[in-house]
Amino acid sequence: MVFLAQLPKEQLVTQLENGVILMILGLATVFVFLTLLVFLTKGMSAIARKIAPAKKPAAAVISPSAATISASPASDADIAAAIVAAFAKSKE
Repeated sequence: MVFLAQLPKEQLVTQLENGVILMILGLATVFVFLTLLVFLTKGMSAIARKIAPAKKPAAAVISPSAATISASPASDADIAAAIVAAFAKSKE
């Protein structure tokens, strides 16, 4: 095993330069790939939206009587019953 202190200075500098060049090439490759991936994903999303446009959900019409029923606060007994039912359902 060769330690860095035992290498001649010229060889050490050459290896460090090669390491820095390799690091820069690797970083540039990853940057280019990720940038390309982002643009391709955006392009595919735009194509998918053109092919199959999203359907807008129909507006739900709530009758005034249903609104008052749902707006009334539930009693503690109703809440406790719902909790017990959900707990029993999760154990099945």
